[in-house]
Amino acid sequence: MDARVERTRRSLQEALFALTQERPLDEVTVGDIAERAGVNRSSFYQHYADKETLLAFAIESAADEAGVQLADLDPESDEAPPALTNYLSHIDSNSEVYSSALSPRGSALVASRMRARLKKIVREGILSHSAEHRDDLALEIESASITGATFGIIEAWLAMDPRPAAETAVAWIWQSFGTPSGRWTAPPE
Repeated sequence: MDARVERTRRSLQEALFALTQERPLDEVTVGDIAERAGVNRSSFYQHYADKETLLAFAIESAADEAGVQLADLDPESDEAPPALTNYLSHIDSNSEVYSSALSPRGSALVASRMRARLKKIVREGILSHSAEHRDDLALEIESASITGATFGIIEAWLAMDPRPAAETAVAWIWQSFGTPSGRWTAPPE
């Protein structure tokens, strides 16, 4: 991707997160985002169809950054990887936008894309840390299980009042599936 395009998209994503720390997502306009990012409205629309699409891409980018870091995790470790803590700290510092987007009245697009991105990261993590060959069904079930637990914990954690620290949610996630590799095998035929 062209460096200017990437820079503009990153600026728009950062502007959205910054603005939603100041006021609710519903009160943030495309004009506000463009102004904060230092671009005009037409530049916004060259990259994103609307604010919801920008939010979906911004959340995906945050998950991707964590996913890249998760490539170095030790699946046999009793301690969660720092990348998971960094990711949940990001969610915590942007909790208003995540809570709004993932609530029952939030954005189905954002929730669906976040879940899909997490599943991709989990699947790649399983494949990169598993020495044994996995059949597609076992891989699909294992990645769906880990993704579902992770996403469910994030949703429940965001809904808590008061919300525990990100490190607490990280511990819940890590404990929910223990050692990621080798947990599920296909039933005998």
